Amino acid sequence: MSKGSIFGGKAQGLRLERMQASPRFRDGAFQNTATVASGLKRGTAFSTMGEYFLGGQARTPPGLLPSESPLATWTTPAETGLRATWLGHSTVLLEIDGTRVLTDPVWGERASPSSFMGPKRFQPMPVRLSQLPPLDAVIISHDHYDHLDRPTLLELALTDVPFFTSLGVGAHLESWGIPPERITELDWWESAPIPRSELRITAAPSQHFSGRGLGDRNRTLWSSFAVQSPKHKVFFSGDTGLTPEYGEIRQRLGPFDLVMLEVGAYHPAWGDIHLGPENALKALELLGGGAFLPVHWGTFNLAIHAWDEPAETLLRLADTQRVQLVMPRAGAPVEPRRFERVEPWWRLSPAPQAAPPPLAEEVRRTG
Repeated sequence: MSKGSIFGGKAQGLRLERMQASPRFRDGAFQNTATVASGLKRGTAFSTMGEYFLGGQARTPPGLLPSESPLATWTTPAETGLRATWLGHSTVLLEIDGTRVLTDPVWGERASPSSFMGPKRFQPMPVRLSQLPPLDAVIISHDHYDHLDRPTLLELALTDVPFFTSLGVGAHLESWGIPPERITELDWWESAPIPRSELRITAAPSQHFSGRGLGDRNRTLWSSFAVQSPKHKVFFSGDTGLTPEYGEIRQRLGPFDLVMLEVGAYHPAWGDIHLGPENALKALELLGGGAFLPVHWGTFNLAIHAWDEPAETLLRLADTQRVQLVMPRAGAPVEPRRFERVEPWWRLSPAPQAAPPPLAEEVRRTG
């Protein structure tokens, strides 16, 4: 099996032709619908750097956060037909009418191309990757390191699970040994069935950017995704800023039983490409509501805000706005229809127990 570069592969041939034919591909790169900056907003660099070095926020917790083992629950079907297990950051195991879909799987120690530099995980995954039940599909929203993790993909390459992702990202997957017949790349509003199931996955708009190294900014697409069965609909934002296109997503793909929106790693200086809690609630309203499971927080130190600020802000705002907030601790399987209220588990004392290693020995050797 090819290990490939940590930076991934480069699109060529028919894949490149298909990317270039996308309405979103202009001037050699993919573009957001609105004109937004993919970095710091103009005039904010100095103040943002000052806050980064002198802000004083507690950007990591004092110890391990409470978590649960989902292994026993995973052996039984969801009574309501829909169950979600948030495993950390944007990784969620969805169980929809007996079909298992994993979003943005990241078991690696750093969201970085380096093994010794870059954002390091402060909260381990509650289970090893090898402990997951058999998967029917994996969704990868875009190619940033905290969403597309090479060590994790090297292990998943050893299985037969199919991958659904955005245009161009398949070149990375192929470079890491995943056969092309297991990869489905989607442009916005395109959909495809999950094999041996009644589910369909549809790519939808998001407002973000892409790239894993120098010179590849926006050379692959970024997307949100909807997963639909005859009985349930789930929305996964990937990474995004607030965009009115969420209203169109509601009209074309909603309403949703479960909405998973990113809430962490945000800042006003880059507010067009990440949501944060306040904008996540606005996005939820545009999407037509539904049970709200926040993702993209509680795992990596990726921003300037305090590590628990997204959770505390959501807890405060959700009550006044009558939002059905679903915030389980990592590893706790929940059925949205039966989730009653949020307990602020992140305020509990750090867990003393040792956490399981994030990856199997085989991948640590080959990665």
